[in-house]
Amino acid sequence: MRRRRARLREAPLPDAWGALVDANVPLATRLSVEERRTLDGLVQLFLDDKAFEGCGGLVLTDEIRVTIAAHACLLLVGLEVDLPYPGLDVIRVYPGTYRARSGETLGNIRIEGDSHRLGESSRHGYIVLAWDAVRRDATHPGRGHNVVLHEFAHQLDTADGVADGAPVLPRGLYGPWARVLGAVYAELQEDVASRRTHVLDAYGATNPAEFFAVATESFFDEPSELKRAEPRLYEVMARYYRQDPATARGSDGSP
Repeated sequence: MRRRRARLREAPLPDAWGALVDANVPLATRLSVEERRTLDGLVQLFLDDKAFEGCGGLVLTDEIRVTIAAHACLLLVGLEVDLPYPGLDVIRVYPGTYRARSGETLGNIRIEGDSHRLGESSRHGYIVLAWDAVRRDATHPGRGHNVVLHEFAHQLDTADGVADGAPVLPRGLYGPWARVLGAVYAELQEDVASRRTHVLDAYGATNPAEFFAVATESFFDEPSELKRAEPRLYEVMARYYRQDPATARGSDGSP
């Protein structure tokens, strides 16, 4: 198995798949040649290991699979991984916004209902995505929103079994991570309560897990803006992901 994975990781990405990454994952243009080679290898492993299911009448295509896989693997380019997202088995894709059952417990009362969603991540081996949102975010970067990055950040967060906004971190980063993310999280909550604008989306004020996912979206999708507005947050995120998209090629729109 390990040898097969090594072969897949070293094999060139099929030309048609590479063209899809070029067209649908503009964030990948910032990568160095070596980083892009790493991304391509991770995409090969991801597509070999994960099952995709079309839901709500969606017919799966290589464009859907490759676009999602490349965004998911973008988070892993600087990390040491043997297999992308080992706890993930299946990605379910709807054509657009889908309805899902949701519930909230208030004291001894359980309130059930339906909610409309663009994506969700589960600790039980699956992710759900709305393809129209994936495609919109993929082809219009720079707004700080990317549903694939968001949901796969949750997968990194819950790799240790807990959704707490802290993925498995390198030794020495836990202290700075807690201090910086805790401070910016509190700042975002205050700004949301006071209706002040913030570089991070207001949804990040929901809880620490959503804060990490929203911060990940901003780090990759609008890195220069995040670095200017929240340099401490940008620095610890860069230390974790081992990437520096704000100073990478094309991060400011240059070739």
